[in-house]
Amino acid sequence: MATTEGFVPITRAYLARYYDKYPLPPLPDAATDLAARLRALSADLAAVAPIAPDEELLKQEAASIPAHKIDENLWKNREQMEEILFLLNTSRRPVAKSTPEDSEIVSKLDDIEAKLKDMLKKLEQFQLKNADNVFNTVMTYMPQDFRGTLIRQQRERSERNKQAEVDSLVSAGGSIRDRYALLWKQQMERRVQLAQLGSATGVYKTLVRYLVGVPQVLLDFIRQINDNNGPMEEQRERYGPTLYTLTKLVLAIRLYLHVSLARYEQRKLEEDDIAVLQQAVTIYTEEFVKFTEFIGEVFVNAPFFISAEDAGAADARKSDEYKETIIPAGKTHEVILSVEAVNSYIAWDFSLQQGALNMDIGFHVEYISHSGEKTLILPYRRYEADQGNFCTVSAGSYKLVWDNSYSSFFKKSLRYKVDAVPPVVEPAVMRPVL
Repeated sequence: MATTEGFVPITRAYLARYYDKYPLPPLPDAATDLAARLRALSADLAAVAPIAPDEELLKQEAASIPAHKIDENLWKNREQMEEILFLLNTSRRPVAKSTPEDSEIVSKLDDIEAKLKDMLKKLEQFQLKNADNVFNTVMTYMPQDFRGTLIRQQRERSERNKQAEVDSLVSAGGSIRDRYALLWKQQMERRVQLAQLGSATGVYKTLVRYLVGVPQVLLDFIRQINDNNGPMEEQRERYGPTLYTLTKLVLAIRLYLHVSLARYEQRKLEEDDIAVLQQAVTIYTEEFVKFTEFIGEVFVNAPFFISAEDAGAADARKSDEYKETIIPAGKTHEVILSVEAVNSYIAWDFSLQQGALNMDIGFHVEYISHSGEKTLILPYRRYEADQGNFCTVSAGSYKLVWDNSYSSFFKKSLRYKVDAVPPVVEPAVMRPVL
């Protein structure tokens, strides 16, 4: 098992000392002032036509306190950008270039659309990169054998299922709001899975005995990542207020665009009002880029992103889970694994203890059915070391064979680990009803 000697537990107080080195520059006062101005302009438009029910809901959201979690706010900002871009789509705009004034408005709306498209793309890339960083950092501490491979494969399968769920919702006519509600739900499922990896429960319960070698401080951290008063609360208190202000600003931008475009035939956009809107979008996109760049640097350098060497993960290979055997010249060594369910994994990790001469050994895998019929699964090949796995398509027995029969003089010292891992199945997820 990897040693955790010399580790400082990852606590909120520990993160606080780190965050002291990274003060976040304040937003310009205009960010708050412009949000208030846009909400006031939206309220004035009620005199042109009564506020519709969907507009009332948007008005309430724009005036409410944003969600506490940083990642929830990031998803909310993505949602609002997409909603605004939906409003600004040329095919849906009520604005035509019939007059010079209309042409000027169209030009300014085009500028707003371009800025938000660029910001949305950057935010999507930031979230993807951040998600990969978190997962890959956790995987850095996994023992560097088939256990990490299985967890990666589980993640890939899970992400494919999540994307299929989103595609199904869109095909059924789900709205942008519906899609982002599902995306946030999926994000929380990822958080739960990460916490389950820390406590070795849930979908990872079949992998609990494969987590030997992972520093306990890391497991403790990912287990409590969702706690309201856990380490991430320090992050929210330090950097959350800036993001909350940006969330309120983008909601105010969407509210004003929605109610003003809906009433464009009754009252065209005033030059001063469109200037306020344009300034709000400029400040919003500029400050949001600064925030994501800053927070990305803080997160990637945070103290729980320490190297695998420091964490002692390399020591995991010294675990007593590995077996050692001597294979005499002209002999073979066989291990038979029983599999009770399809979609199980047969996994192996082996190497030869080398002396003055570099040596190799033959290796292949056979499937033995209940009737005794043999099928070659992995063709014979000679290796100095190998690590791999495959997903089974049939129950039965699988024979792993190390072959030293071709050697006339040299015995081989084999160090190996093999196992049959039961299927790791995610719980069924109910699809939303539209």
